[in-house]
Amino acid sequence: MYAMMDGQDDFIVYLDGELDHFRAEALRDAVDGTLGTVSKKRVIFDMTGVTFMDSSGVGFLLGRYKKLISRGCIAAIKGPAPAVDKMLEMSGIYKIIRKEQ
Repeated sequence: MYAMMDGQDDFIVYLDGELDHFRAEALRDAVDGTLGTVSKKRVIFDMTGVTFMDSSGVGFLLGRYKKLISRGCIAAIKGPAPAVDKMLEMSGIYKIIRKEQ
């Protein structure tokens, strides 16, 4: 489902599988609980393992972004597969959340 790792400079949230309406709510609660305790200034959403994403996934990312920015954190997206990357590009999310290689 997801895993988190407290890196040296960043906090990384590894997402995998489908990020859709059915998973978004449970994932939101789990991730928010952990992110509330993070002291790093940057959180990276590693989407290398995400195979499908719909608008609920975009909403999930935007919601976490809003929570992080209100605490002075920076959010970034890393490694989306081509189909997921296209969805993110079309949503305009890269205008507010940085995409990393």
